[in-house]
Amino acid sequence: MLELLAKYAHQRGLEAEPGFAPKQVRWAIACADGPSGCVFLDVIELGEAGQPRNKGQLFAKCPDLSQPEMVAGGITKSHFLVDTAQVVALLGDNAAQPKVTDKHKYFIGLLQRCATVMPELGLVASLLESASTLDAIQNRLTALKARPEDKVTFRLGARYLVDLDGWHDWWRLFRTQLTAGEGVNGAGPSRAHQPQAARESLARCMLTGQLTAPLRTHPKIKGLAQFGGIASGDALISFDKEAFRSYGLEQSCNAPVSEEAANAYRAALDYLIREHGQTLAGVRIVHWFKERVPEEDDVMPWLSEGADRQDRNAQEALQRLLSSIRTGQRADLGANRFYALSLSGVSGRVMVRDWMEGRFEELVGNIAAWFEDLEMVQLSGDVRQAPGIERLVTSLLLPRKRDQQYVDWVRPLGAERGALWRSAVRGDPIPTSVLARVVSLNTRFHVSSALEADLPAGETLLRIRMALVRAYWKRKRTGGGENGMTAQLGPYLNESHPSPAYHCGRIMAVLGEIQRVALRDVGASVVQRYYGAASATPALVLGRLVRLAQFHLDKVESRKRRDALEQSLAGIWASIHDHVPATLTLEEQSLFALGYYQQKAAAKREAIVPADHGEKGDDQ
Repeated sequence: MLELLAKYAHQRGLEAEPGFAPKQVRWAIACADGPSGCVFLDVIELGEAGQPRNKGQLFAKCPDLSQPEMVAGGITKSHFLVDTAQVVALLGDNAAQPKVTDKHKYFIGLLQRCATVMPELGLVASLLESASTLDAIQNRLTALKARPEDKVTFRLGARYLVDLDGWHDWWRLFRTQLTAGEGVNGAGPSRAHQPQAARESLARCMLTGQLTAPLRTHPKIKGLAQFGGIASGDALISFDKEAFRSYGLEQSCNAPVSEEAANAYRAALDYLIREHGQTLAGVRIVHWFKERVPEEDDVMPWLSEGADRQDRNAQEALQRLLSSIRTGQRADLGANRFYALSLSGVSGRVMVRDWMEGRFEELVGNIAAWFEDLEMVQLSGDVRQAPGIERLVTSLLLPRKRDQQYVDWVRPLGAERGALWRSAVRGDPIPTSVLARVVSLNTRFHVSSALEADLPAGETLLRIRMALVRAYWKRKRTGGGENGMTAQLGPYLNESHPSPAYHCGRIMAVLGEIQRVALRDVGASVVQRYYGAASATPALVLGRLVRLAQFHLDKVESRKRRDALEQSLAGIWASIHDHVPATLTLEEQSLFALGYYQQKAAAKREAIVPADHGEKGDDQ
């Protein structure tokens, strides 16, 4: 995995040189070179100015110090050219603390030291040393509602100083001197000047196979703060406990990686998380390909968008793409491979939740099958295709509370999230744990007032959950082959379905409709009162409810409606052949729910019972 990430970084030309890294900067302090020195002009918001989630502008090559470099020598340090508003401009309530002021002074000192090769930086340093100018910068940042942790850099005239290359060589030399005697990142003296006695500390790099002085601390991965990580970054490889030491090796020497290789995989992950990541129930999923794939042929983002794409029909587009690969028209894609990682952060570490790889052709076929299996009729009668996978997974949860954090809300879905992701990408079966959640939530939904009193608000969730039930059965395998029920489950009602549980659900739907037409508004409907019991023990409940329905039918004013409801009820009983199950298993309860849902949709689509509450005179 690490080797593939490093190759991706080199193929895409991502910046992987040690000491440099891309950074997103929110604010730029604009200044000009005047007759009497540097003059502060304004603070400029970069990126999508005015947007609440504006991350700023990405600068591809910024100076970057690792954590060991930041603490080397016991001196309080700052970053160079790009740092937080708190450090650069002493913004915030904690700006007067000694640690912050020391970082501010160090930031100015770096500008002054680099001014020997790049005089413009000396002008900026003098600007920050002026108390009145610093006050003006602080006031302007405050007026723009900048946060102390926002990144800040400088623009002199029309040029951003971090974009110039005049500081690069000075910075490289500065880093080699920063940890004198320890080498960069505490990895030993510079390899070019390594003494003979130190060669015993060399090890084979896990990524390149070359002898190297392994890093003790790897660079941090950014972008996982909202997925359990921390804003300063999380380590993918780290060892900090005695139990993790092998053969006397300390820290990351247990997994030897060169500084260049570590920066390469870090650059690749940072880029993928930022530019090609998808959010899925508390994790960040990134993917890439062995060879470049045109953006319009990258089908992985379609899982997030869902099959209801505005620009084209996803099913047709996937089938066309799959056909072109199999016929050899797109040989470039047929030989390609995909890689996918599921990532989150825990206590400063990157957690790899899942890793998948495979042929691009298989990926397209699996996503096409995923969309097809999730097709489900709406209660309004139209078929809808698969929703985005994030919406699909979170449909397994109760509604999010107003003050509940997103990460806390989705935390219970760890196993189901991974299972559904693998099902979509690899075509795996859906586990029964997903079915158990659907059945439980579906029962709670029906015994509440949501179905009868506020149907539109819950219809989408109900459809998505029923689509999951259908996908479960479509992907269920028995005896090494296809399940016999697979062909019997379509997006619409199937009146000849072989499962009695399915038809018991249909009966429950008709009973609810009979009561609604006969009595109109009732306090607690038959569905709300008996759905849970009927879906678990239909033989105990349905017979009694059918007898009660005869009294309701007598109150239906329209003979046409009454006849249609009686015929529907009789037809379903004929499908069961009077063999109503005493109890239903979890799988059978899911079929009960699906039969109930599809029967209600069919009633509206086929106008068995008109949507309005009746027109008198239709007996003639």
